Amino acid sequence: MRDFRDAKSMAQTLRESLTTKAVTISHSESLELVSRMLGVADWNTLSAMLHAERREVAAPVAKLKTTTALYPAVPLRDLVPFPNATYPLFVGREGTIRALNQAFEGGREIVIAIQREATVDDPRLFDVYEIGVLSQLLELEPLQGGTFKVLTRGLRRVALRSFVTEAVAYQAEVVDVSEGAVRDARDLIRRIYQRFQDYTAAHGILVPDLWLFFDQTRDPGQIADTVAARMKLPIKDRYELLATLDPMKRLERIDALLDLSQRPISADYAATKRRALDHADRRRHQYATLEHLLLALTEDANASAVMRACDADLGKLTQSLVQYLDNELKHMVIETGRAEPTQAFKRVDQRAAFLAQEVGYPEVTGVNALVALFAETRSPAARLLAEHGVSRGRADKAIGRGVG
Repeated sequence: MRDFRDAKSMAQTLRESLTTKAVTISHSESLELVSRMLGVADWNTLSAMLHAERREVAAPVAKLKTTTALYPAVPLRDLVPFPNATYPLFVGREGTIRALNQAFEGGREIVIAIQREATVDDPRLFDVYEIGVLSQLLELEPLQGGTFKVLTRGLRRVALRSFVTEAVAYQAEVVDVSEGAVRDARDLIRRIYQRFQDYTAAHGILVPDLWLFFDQTRDPGQIADTVAARMKLPIKDRYELLATLDPMKRLERIDALLDLSQRPISADYAATKRRALDHADRRRHQYATLEHLLLALTEDANASAVMRACDADLGKLTQSLVQYLDNELKHMVIETGRAEPTQAFKRVDQRAAFLAQEVGYPEVTGVNALVALFAETRSPAARLLAEHGVSRGRADKAIGRGVG
């Protein structure tokens, strides 16, 4: 016996069956019919039931307020905004554009909803996450092809109670959420301050005003949101931060994401780093440089596969690296002692861990280290990669095809 959890498959079966009898109905019509068959008033009600059944993130640890409000809404495919941050949005769906027009004619406030799946073109309540952001519209700029660039500023978190299309415009009924009382978190904030400095240095992010904000603000929720807005994370991880309503828990999640010591390293990459140090030790070099690391990466199964996919001749690249290490680094030779990684080596290693986190890798690999090396544009290692046809763009395309 089927129940409401089978609604979408039932609607598909209904459409296919009617098509064989030369009767054509739309997807939304089939959903409404199935809703009535299951004894539910309409699809919006049924979708709310489905949404409650399949939540992917734990329920927020905070009480919802009871008063609801209706706003124009914008569903986003690939962005999770945070309160107190400004975002440019690029929109083109008809329902979104109409919602923006309604918002600009009214109070310039709009609900931003985050889609569960980017492939859904016409989302409903069960296609978006429960927690969204009430935002203020600042600017609207028409672009070519009928699309628009919209500048928005996040105001506060809200919980979606409905998400529908009215007059071909998206609308959301929402309630405010309570994030709880502000508590003292000076030690945790101090640790995040230090770790986020490492994060911004690894990514080349300039945030001079942010450090002043850290000095002046003691609200753990605001600090967590401010840091989260500047971190590069998979959509699901970003949403989990947004949906964590308790400020302390949200700050603790940020701290865990910034803690590189918790990032697992693949056995191959661990061996690659040891091999880089060995290349330096055998030459009695005082420091292990990016060129030592790149030489080790040519023997790394994952990184070397990406370089070959860029049409690099690994034999010639290896020869160039050996010549550089043997001839250009003679001033680094010492009588005794082990090689120490240079600051550039450490930056690439650190950046590799963050890159693995950003793309959702379960562990750091040589591929992450190779991609991280491109940022060191002034290094001989980056120059040698370019000379042998290995660029960031070509590497990204190869990785996108599953190489490495």
